[in-house]
Amino acid sequence: MKLDEKHFDELENNLNGRPNLAVKPENDLFLRACKKLPVERTPVWIMRQAGRYLPEYRAVREKTDFITMCHTPELASLVTIQPVDIINVDAAIIFSDILVIPEAMGMKFEMLESRGPVFQRPIRNEDDAGTLNEIDPIKDLKFVLDAVSLTKKALNGRVPLIGFSGSPWTLLTYMVEGKGSKNFSHIKRLIYNNPSLAHKVLDKLAKAVADYLSAKIEAGVDAVQIFDTWGGILTQNDFEEFSLYYISKVISQIKRKTEPVIVFSKGVHYKLDRLANTGADVIGLDWTMELGEVKKNIGNKVALQGNLDPTMLYAGKEKIREEVKRILSSFGEGSGHIFNLGHGILPDVDPENAKAMVQFVKEESKIFHCKDVNAQNL
Repeated sequence: MKLDEKHFDELENNLNGRPNLAVKPENDLFLRACKKLPVERTPVWIMRQAGRYLPEYRAVREKTDFITMCHTPELASLVTIQPVDIINVDAAIIFSDILVIPEAMGMKFEMLESRGPVFQRPIRNEDDAGTLNEIDPIKDLKFVLDAVSLTKKALNGRVPLIGFSGSPWTLLTYMVEGKGSKNFSHIKRLIYNNPSLAHKVLDKLAKAVADYLSAKIEAGVDAVQIFDTWGGILTQNDFEEFSLYYISKVISQIKRKTEPVIVFSKGVHYKLDRLANTGADVIGLDWTMELGEVKKNIGNKVALQGNLDPTMLYAGKEKIREEVKRILSSFGEGSGHIFNLGHGILPDVDPENAKAMVQFVKEESKIFHCKDVNAQNL
């Protein structure tokens, strides 16, 4: 495999050592904002920032398949760092996939370009669920932890590193549906006709997710994010029962010191106050929510992350700047905001537009933090 061989060799040589976890990132704006501490400007990163929109990522991807990239620490580290170098974001997020947990439990999946993830044998009944293994992240997901260690060393304190997992509910949705879905008929049948089985698997997943995120923190990540991508497909009552309860359970079981926890539950407008009480430090918002209104409701409890419409990056640069300014103005003065998209960046976005967005946030956000800076200097 012919890649950037110098970088690849450096990463390989680092694999035998441990990162210095005591190193404070030179740029710790993201971590301070997660804790609502004073910042000089609003930090910014992009969900799915290591991905297909970058030609540099595609150059690596052309030489191997997606799952192999996830399983190869040197490759995962390489593409994790690309957007830090190219887009100039304020945090890196380890390249991986949320489905490594069900994979480690024994569920084989393929990542098809046109269809996304596809499981060979979905979970539909007790017999299927009985095949799921208990996992030990240190052994069964060592490749991810090695990628974290390599990336932490390669970053050398430049920016913080984020680890992530899917929420138990989102993982279960993929595991039951077996592939992407429009109406989610299989998972809805399960929770309505056999809720006890759903809870049994969700409980197992909650333990796996908590152990996995704890292991990532031990390996060196500075923060973790829980992606509840499919929380919004549930009714309000069902969200409480099948998603929110298990998110809270995961957070309560994560072994951490000061590392922030971010929860992004797409489409869940109606339970933001409950999400703010899960123990999370930051709540991610999709692009359909008004940032300023959410700040009024839960901004005293948690920091907020988001929430530019991902399709805005198809616009011209001046339009992108206007929307960046609007979102920053909506949040207003003070810390507790991490700028991001309201969902993952789309694969056909021009990287120059993503880079411009990041630069606009850096330029336009300073005026909202003058009081923060003055207070910090007193």
